[in-house]
Amino acid sequence: MTSELKTAKLSRLNKEKLLHLYREMLVIREFEEQAQDLYSRTLIPGILHVSIGQEAVAVGVCAALGTSDYITSTHRGHGHCLAKGADVGRMFAELFGKVDGYCRGKGGSMHIANRDVGNLGANAIVGGSIPIATGAALSAKLRKTGQVVVCFFGDGALNQGVLFESMNFASIWKLPVIYACENNQYGEYTPLGRVTAGNILLRGQAFEIPSARADGMDVEAVYDATHQAVERARTGGGASFLIFETYRFSGHGMSDRDRPYRSREEEQEWCQNRDPITGLAERLMECGHATQAELDSIRDRVKHEVAAGVEFGTKAAFPDPDEVGKHVYAD
Repeated sequence: MTSELKTAKLSRLNKEKLLHLYREMLVIREFEEQAQDLYSRTLIPGILHVSIGQEAVAVGVCAALGTSDYITSTHRGHGHCLAKGADVGRMFAELFGKVDGYCRGKGGSMHIANRDVGNLGANAIVGGSIPIATGAALSAKLRKTGQVVVCFFGDGALNQGVLFESMNFASIWKLPVIYACENNQYGEYTPLGRVTAGNILLRGQAFEIPSARADGMDVEAVYDATHQAVERARTGGGASFLIFETYRFSGHGMSDRDRPYRSREEEQEWCQNRDPITGLAERLMECGHATQAELDSIRDRVKHEVAAGVEFGTKAAFPDPDEVGKHVYAD
């Protein structure tokens, strides 16, 4: 039995789909840039981690899923939420701690969930969503719903024991779950190679889970790899392990401004030469799918949408004080 997935280009993406992916990445980028600005002006409480640079992973993965399929997310999860169908205004309301947010303002940046579209929630614990996704996949299998679950996690979770326990369980039960590692090269401030030994692809292969790497800065490559894994899972083939090589353009969190653990030359290579949005825009124009004016028009509409979302979140009300004990425990 081979445990390596082949991820050749599938060429399934037509003009309309590619333009949709371009727009979705722009929405995430604009959302995150606005969130950074709002946080810097102390309008967003708590802690904030943005996913600027990693948009292709969230969009490419979720584009291969259906509305009823599930995802679990991470502390850097705004992009996952948006790509899975979240409304920009309700997202900002949650970040502001307002009652119209997806968790009525109680989740904040790191704990947004949206069950209506299968988002089982972000999780601030490193690797914390891995067993949740595995359990959801077991539920889908037992209920015979045909649903697939994607578990997003970062390279910092690669050494968590719960990943190995979950992969073992998923392999034995042939669960419809995709373990999607966003390898952005750093676990907080530490380069991957300083804390993680060996070929990380072997973590999945050790459990006979088909595994593959894909360019996480190329939304088409992400979609192709995910599409194949989803088809396997949906037809009873079991789990997959996908590693998406990507990069966060900003620091780990809002306090990480100087980023002394990595060079400016490295950042320039990723941020200027491998930007996933710029790369797709260039391909769209090269193949005649869009002109610069058309792409500029999409960008303008996205900016308007996100600005309207900020306004919605700003005007929303805070929860009543008596809500503090509600929605905490099941009735």
